[in-house]
Amino acid sequence: MSNQRRVSYFYDAEIGNYHYGQGHPMKPHRIRMTHNLVVNYGLYRRMEVFRPRLVSPTAMTRFHSDDYINFLKVISPDNMQDYVRQLQRFNVGEDCPVFDGLFEFCQLYTSGSIGGAARLNENRVDVVINYAGGLHHAKRAEASGFCYVNDCVLAILELLKKHERVLYIDIDIHHGDGVEEAFYTTNRVMTASFHKFGEYFPGTGDVQDKGYADGKNYAINFPLNDGMDDQSFRGVFRPVIAKVMEVFQPGAVVLQCGADSLSGDRLGCFNLSIKGHGDCVEFVKSFNIPMLVLGGGGYTLRNIPRCWTYETSILAGEAIKDELPFNDYFEYFGPDYRLHLPVSNMENLNSPEYLERTKIQLLEILREVEPVPGAQIQTGQIESQTNPRSTLMDNENEEEDDPDKRPEREERKEHQSELVG
Repeated sequence: MSNQRRVSYFYDAEIGNYHYGQGHPMKPHRIRMTHNLVVNYGLYRRMEVFRPRLVSPTAMTRFHSDDYINFLKVISPDNMQDYVRQLQRFNVGEDCPVFDGLFEFCQLYTSGSIGGAARLNENRVDVVINYAGGLHHAKRAEASGFCYVNDCVLAILELLKKHERVLYIDIDIHHGDGVEEAFYTTNRVMTASFHKFGEYFPGTGDVQDKGYADGKNYAINFPLNDGMDDQSFRGVFRPVIAKVMEVFQPGAVVLQCGADSLSGDRLGCFNLSIKGHGDCVEFVKSFNIPMLVLGGGGYTLRNIPRCWTYETSILAGEAIKDELPFNDYFEYFGPDYRLHLPVSNMENLNSPEYLERTKIQLLEILREVEPVPGAQIQTGQIESQTNPRSTLMDNENEEEDDPDKRPEREERKEHQSELVG
């Protein structure tokens, strides 16, 4: 059989109807534009296309606090004045405005990510795409950076039901702080983020931020400067991710493909071409590990559909022409009406010495990771440990026991319900 992978693609036509407000850079309409281009290139024929089944608010509380999710459910532009304290507490207002249908919007993009993860768990598919997802800044009880519900974290939690180790890779220009923070103290999830650092939102993601306790060395951060180009990005992304795959050996990968790292982004300051961005997707795909591909940032409307359509073609294994097919948003893509755009002549402020030095630092951190399968997976939750703590303690001094003999148990303890009456 050829290297044809089974691809599922999640999309709900409603997503493009939500609007953050006048002048806000985040425009859900970009997802509709992307879908339209994917369809007009005929890529839908190479994938199963699904409309996500909406997850319940309870499913969101696997990560988020009940208070926060309840607040998102009730808040609307009409009742904002009754919730002044909560708006402040949950950081909703400016970057993360209240708009009509806010909770339904969160449900839509989150359902694609959780549903996609569940589909991977069932082994029905090799790759799942949900460009509406990838909102990586949201915290447990706080909106942040245009993100309300962290679908990346919820999808990873879903994948952890089946896989012992999950890798999260983030190529958005902003640091994937919400995902890193959620898994900072566990060795079951490794996060790897390549981002602009220094005087830039969210301000986290230093190379020295590498995880804590059980999660030490399981957070990988590559801080970058303005002007990052294709050659430089490839030169750091490939060796770092190759080493991550070697030492961590994930059962599944979540790849956040924020398009704000492209040249000419309204909020970004990198200089990647669409091919350079897509090269990361191609490299991760080459490991043949179950893969959930999410969207993320991206604020220049004509660039995002080009980028994500090209990446869809890579995942679906079908080459597409540079000349754009006619589509509902054709006029956005003028004057050249081509898929690939030239990059700018901005200076790359990442010197080869800096990139090499940082790469070596990260490879050193990764050398500290105990190679699989020797790693004990312990996150403090007994049911998710390969060796529950009680077993480890019981067996500490029992090396001389016959391993084929089942240890004698004390008499059976009654269940609480048997003692009633």
